[in-house]
Amino acid sequence: MIRTDTVTDVTEEAFDAEVLGAALPVLVKFTADWCGPCRQLTPVLREIAHEEADRLRIVQVDVDRQSSIAVRYGVLATPTLMVFRAGEPVASIVGARPKRKLLQELADVLDRT
Repeated sequence: MIRTDTVTDVTEEAFDAEVLGAALPVLVKFTADWCGPCRQLTPVLREIAHEEADRLRIVQVDVDRQSSIAVRYGVLATPTLMVFRAGEPVASIVGARPKRKLLQELADVLDRT
């Protein structure tokens, strides 16, 4: 999986603390090493994570290594982006997007912080 300094990998053991217990909204990218669109989305999310660090945290979950998290939230395709606020999923987006389009789709989440 492509790793970056602004997008953290989250495991089953850390998911509750890192995502459900987070003070900021958290965008979870459900991804896999073999997923081409996931790789395309990586630089987009890295930029958003850097630019919106005060309003949004971005993490990624490898669906092959952490399948129980994907099953728990009904993730059937990669990439799936799921936004959590106060421990609850509040938005879900399936598929890669250009940065501008993704920011438009995340506007409600970002505007509420």
